[in-house]
Amino acid sequence: MSTALQETINNAKPILPPEPPRQLMREIAKPDPFPVDALGDTLGYAACAIHDRIRAPIAIAGNSVLATAALAVQGHADVELPIVGQIRPLSLFIVTDAESGERKTASDREASWPIRKREEALRQARDDELFSYENDAASWEKAREVALRAGKGNRASTKDMLDKLGPKPSLPAAALLTCPKPTYEGLCKLFATGWPSLGIYSDEGGLFIGGHGMSDEAKLRTAAGLSALWDNGIVRRVRAGDGAIVLPGRRLSVHLMAQPEVAEIMFGDPLLLGQGLLSRVLVSAPDSAAGTRLWRDEHPATDSDLKRYGARLLDMLEAALPMPDGRPNGLRPRVLQLLPAARKRWIRYADHIELAVAPEGALESVKGLACKLAEHATRLAGVLSLVDDFGAGEICYAKLEAGMALADHYASEALRLFGASQVADELKLAEKLRRWLLHRWKEPEVSLPDIYQFSIAAIRTKTAAKRAVDILEDHGWLERLPGGAEIKGNRRRDAWRIVRPSGSE
Repeated sequence: MSTALQETINNAKPILPPEPPRQLMREIAKPDPFPVDALGDTLGYAACAIHDRIRAPIAIAGNSVLATAALAVQGHADVELPIVGQIRPLSLFIVTDAESGERKTASDREASWPIRKREEALRQARDDELFSYENDAASWEKAREVALRAGKGNRASTKDMLDKLGPKPSLPAAALLTCPKPTYEGLCKLFATGWPSLGIYSDEGGLFIGGHGMSDEAKLRTAAGLSALWDNGIVRRVRAGDGAIVLPGRRLSVHLMAQPEVAEIMFGDPLLLGQGLLSRVLVSAPDSAAGTRLWRDEHPATDSDLKRYGARLLDMLEAALPMPDGRPNGLRPRVLQLLPAARKRWIRYADHIELAVAPEGALESVKGLACKLAEHATRLAGVLSLVDDFGAGEICYAKLEAGMALADHYASEALRLFGASQVADELKLAEKLRRWLLHRWKEPEVSLPDIYQFSIAAIRTKTAAKRAVDILEDHGWLERLPGGAEIKGNRRRDAWRIVRPSGSE
């Protein structure tokens, strides 16, 4: 062999294997396990019982019982933070993010039946009161006419008779504790004429997220109004048509169950993020249970655990609300304070969070939520305290630890989902197409018509298909076939070979 040939061989670059396809986006972390043990006996056993009966993910059941409990207790007590003068409602804003078919509705029906039972009783009582109210109102109107005539134009005499007549009878309160899709204006009116402790609860969260109250022109005032209710329980509204409304002593909790695509609309909204509503929201997005729910009989204790839970929450919902005289419909809840050991633990927890929200800190990307995390933990601890002891006046160390465990879960879920919400829509669409090609399309090649005619519902045009194909081609999941290909009996000029690495998802 000549010297020149030997040098050529020695200097030749090795032939490298082709680069495997690259991920389109960072893999989303697995959901944080829901800390069901932190819910305590009543709520924890109920969540496990719903999980056993319905076979939905435990986080769905946990959120449902926690939201129901928040509505039951929020009118009766507030919590005092260690910061002087910082008294906050027990209200919770919860979102359950899960695919269709995860049995959200069935789980929520098991958890919320005490609310439906209480609303049924309120409707019956209101129907019974309406007849008496109508007669009383008619009598009052007639007596007022008589007083006006009897005064004969004498202002002092007329006023004296009207004062003795007293105020006009009040219409019995609207028999609603929850509503699925109110506008902020509608919610204000319901607070004015109905009960002072309400919930926006829906197993179809899209009704609210996509409703008029969250439309572009109404979104900011709805978010600001909900945030104010979460902060201090006060309704303030001024409109030219019906004047000013100021309603102190109101309480509102929220539980929305939504599919991921719907939840993304809310959590990806920069206005809601900037306004601060999302920092008041606790979200869980469990993995799917589909494929694991083979038939089996439920556990013997499931029915009794659910009945015990339901009876407990119904008792709390039926308890008289603290509404002092002189403030119609206005609540004056007692205040739960942290016991000394719990207060010290709260301070350590708050300091830990403060360090974590610093630049490059573990919670920097969810700073808005994190800065309220100690307050979230205290509210959660207050709800758990009243479920265990409805007459409680303090929050002990153990209950605060449970509240912090739940708050940490929601923070972990926010970290995970915030990263996913920042991914560009085109990348998300391309990822869905990639999974469809690997798992549903059986041919080795694919063309644009195959994609926009047969693939995922979000791709129904040639333009949309081409954008997704360009991304997959750039990341190595598709290789263009220069001469085209025959696919399922059709000659296609633009065609690609699907790269299927071993073990790919």
